Amino acid sequence: MDSGLLHEPRNKKPKLANDDDQEMIVIRKQTLSQCYVNTTSSGNTGSGFDILPRDVLLDVLVRLPISSLIKFRFVCRSCYAMSHDPELPRLHKAVVAKADPILVFHCDYPIRNQLSFVEYDGDHGADKIVKKISTPFCHSMPEFNVVGSCNGLLCLSDSLFGEPVYVFNPFTRNYLELPKCRQFQDQEVLFGFGFHPVTNEYKVVRIVYYRTPRRLIRNHRSYPRSEVHVLTIGEPKSNNSWRCLGKAPYQLDRQAKDVVVVNGRLHWVSRPGRLGGLGGLTGRTIVSFDLKDEQFKLVSKPVNRSNYHLTVIDGCLAAAVSCGYGKLEIWVMKEYDVKESWMKRFDIHGAYLAKVPSHDYGIWRKAMHEKMVRVLCVLKNGEILMEYRGGSLVKYDPKWKEFKDVVFHGMPKLFQTIVHVGSLNWTHTPI
Repeated sequence: MDSGLLHEPRNKKPKLANDDDQEMIVIRKQTLSQCYVNTTSSGNTGSGFDILPRDVLLDVLVRLPISSLIKFRFVCRSCYAMSHDPELPRLHKAVVAKADPILVFHCDYPIRNQLSFVEYDGDHGADKIVKKISTPFCHSMPEFNVVGSCNGLLCLSDSLFGEPVYVFNPFTRNYLELPKCRQFQDQEVLFGFGFHPVTNEYKVVRIVYYRTPRRLIRNHRSYPRSEVHVLTIGEPKSNNSWRCLGKAPYQLDRQAKDVVVVNGRLHWVSRPGRLGGLGGLTGRTIVSFDLKDEQFKLVSKPVNRSNYHLTVIDGCLAAAVSCGYGKLEIWVMKEYDVKESWMKRFDIHGAYLAKVPSHDYGIWRKAMHEKMVRVLCVLKNGEILMEYRGGSLVKYDPKWKEFKDVVFHGMPKLFQTIVHVGSLNWTHTPI
């Protein structure tokens, strides 16, 4: 018998471990094959990527999910160099913006805070596997809050003391520790993190409410004094130092940790009535902070109700309003800062009847206060992704008015979800 028949054919299709690695294996095989052809035919020791036009390579790379794009860096030296092309982050961001987002899970159960993620696809997401995110600074900040996500970057702050504060890309693992800021004996701190497209700058806003030692015993719930601090990341003239803007003009809701970034502005919800510093206005209203001129401003709310939270839908400011009896309305401001442009886009009846876990502690008590549901985003297939208190994902189909639990392999038991866009971006990358 011919000895050649004892060997497996070289073109036999390999068995893939999972779909997530499929692009990586195919790219690696093609790369190694092309490298072999170049080396044997011309004696050149360079990679096969050297003969392909740069535009062609970029067009291929921007279509890869962020996890595969990170793995691509380690195929060979040419791949590593190509993955650092200055145009790649901008082009890749434009493509992934049209896809469903990455879901980052922040979990503080059982002891230490952890981050994990899943690359969600609303149509074929059930077989996705949740993967852990390694935080390089976990020893210096084991307990943290997620301030927000912006252009592929996360901002994290110490959950006990408010410092240190880190800006972190969870995929490239680049991170920056921000300098210390002024502390008070008894304080409550709110953070905001965002990017302004005109100035092309990232800024972290720190709002601290505090009281002097003489007032500590009088009213243990009142924080009459405040200061606003701003740090521009990467600004040479400021040497990355905090600047004090004076007193905060409004009392913001310290229990609602969500900060929404739209149109270069951060958005919070105020405390109700006089406690919010709103003069004659009653109820909770929307307060914005412009990252360009660094001024606070009130933004009109869609309806005269107080039980609502903010989110972003199709790049627009949106409010999910609880109307009682299990009804949830989702309003979208189609034209920013124009009161008349508020439009009711969705009516969800029975929104609170989906499965809710019995355990309820940790980050959810801090993040959601008394709310049972939080609208995360609208998926590309039109379904609404929501998170229920305690850690349970549900999607709602507005066409068929149906709820469906969203479960992934390896999901943490208790978590808070951050809608994130996976990117190679860093603080100095042009957007």
